[in-house]
Amino acid sequence: MLDETEITRKLAGLPEWRREGREIRRTFKARDFPAAIRVVDEVAARAEELNHHPDVDIRWRTLHFALTTHDAGGLTEKDFALAGDIDRIAERYA
Repeated sequence: MLDETEITRKLAGLPEWRREGREIRRTFKARDFPAAIRVVDEVAARAEELNHHPDVDIRWRTLHFALTTHDAGGLTEKDFALAGDIDRIAERYA
């Protein structure tokens, strides 16, 4: 699990993400519903590769992502690595 200093440093590199307790969260708006589903499909494939899975809520073209490492009891490198991947995937569908 990362300490507070490391979490703050890593969040500075992910300006669209915010911390809520033991999670980091981002809301993203895709250009349309099919694009939102493509984002989720690509994020799901990457999450499987990493064996680290986000919570995802889909509301038409708005996606809400939440990341935490449950077995570590908080935020780890895995969360920030996947957050960066989600950013790269999501930006293609804005």
